[in-house]
Amino acid sequence: MTSQQFIVTLSCADQPGIVHAVSGALLEAGCNITESQQFESPESGSFFMRVAVSTEAGQEQVQSRLDAVAARFAMELAVHAEARPLRTLIMCSTAGHALNDLLYQQRAGSLPIEVPLIVSNHRDLAPMAEFYGVDFLHLPVTPATKADAEARLLELVEHHDIELVVLARYMQILSDELCRGLSGRAINIHHSFLPSFKGARPYHQAHARGVKMIGATAHFVTADLDEGPIIEQQVIRVNHSQTPSQFVAMGRSVEGSTLAQAVQWAAQRRILLDGRRTVVFN
Repeated sequence: MTSQQFIVTLSCADQPGIVHAVSGALLEAGCNITESQQFESPESGSFFMRVAVSTEAGQEQVQSRLDAVAARFAMELAVHAEARPLRTLIMCSTAGHALNDLLYQQRAGSLPIEVPLIVSNHRDLAPMAEFYGVDFLHLPVTPATKADAEARLLELVEHHDIELVVLARYMQILSDELCRGLSGRAINIHHSFLPSFKGARPYHQAHARGVKMIGATAHFVTADLDEGPIIEQQVIRVNHSQTPSQFVAMGRSVEGSTLAQAVQWAAQRRILLDGRRTVVFN
């Protein structure tokens, strides 16, 4: 039989015997553990674990062996096929840098996602979607149509069996209802000036203030605007000799790489939620 690779992720209240029980169940399923990481959160009292295994058993066999352990420890536990790309819907507006980074890396084979659809409130990036061979849906949003547009989005998520929604510079505020509907499976990117430089032209504001570092933050989407659990942050140094336009170009580059890294970890099942924080097994 051909060997298969699976990723097991779990979380529960921290207590003795978890690792022993999980390892024993995996052994009974004929699994060889190839990678294992764990974390005990002192703040929440929770235990988190990610285990990569190789086995000739099927996914259902592995899952069935772990079900008793999950019930015993009241775990949230999942078994994922490592080879299956994460089904991802990308949302964008008019800026294409973050979208291009994701699609380029996906096409190159370095980002294990499958993108059946791109949704945008503008038509500007339709040619980019066509270039990469991804379906593009123009879904305009106005105050009068916002509720219907968000309902349509949730229909698309269900229809396409979407596991992750990525806001690649999608310049619309999501309603509280939509944020709840996508809880734990929607990632956003923003520049790390927030809350220092809100509003229009943040890089120009930063240039005027003489900042020495610019960066970006990728986080889960919540009803608290740009304040969801942080997944990844990156920064680069800037100086007085650079122009506002150079700040913008450098900022777009770090936004794209930060978002792509967060999506990479999501696709590899390396992110677990710990309340308002994340545990990232990188």
